[in-house]
Amino acid sequence: MQSALSIAPFHAWLGLRVEDVNDGVLHLSMPWRDEIVSNPRIPSVHGGVLASLIDLAGMYVLLTRTRAVSATASLHVDYHRPASGGPLHVHARVVKIGRTLSVADSEVRSPDGVLLASGRGSYLMRDGGIAA
Repeated sequence: MQSALSIAPFHAWLGLRVEDVNDGVLHLSMPWRDEIVSNPRIPSVHGGVLASLIDLAGMYVLLTRTRAVSATASLHVDYHRPASGGPLHVHARVVKIGRTLSVADSEVRSPDGVLLASGRGSYLMRDGGIAA
């Protein structure tokens, strides 16, 4: 899973690291980077980075169950509090594997476990959602 995650330049730039992976559950971490700060007074992470973490974790947790994931169809993110330190931890779980659409939930937490953002992604499937 780590090598698959590191292929994309954006994922490599984020420094994503697979902490734990099981069938239908994935834990990732991302080190703190000054480049992701959007408000230097706090400093807090740009919401787009948190949304990307939720999206990527959702897609990759589905890949623990199927290789038929092709793209994000929709993404909903709730921001609970500013992310002002790292590393950031992302926990994702499969909600449903479908023939045309699959769903995963993800949470981004601070180093001390405080919920920073959560979300749900729906992902387009190819080949009728054929299992891995």
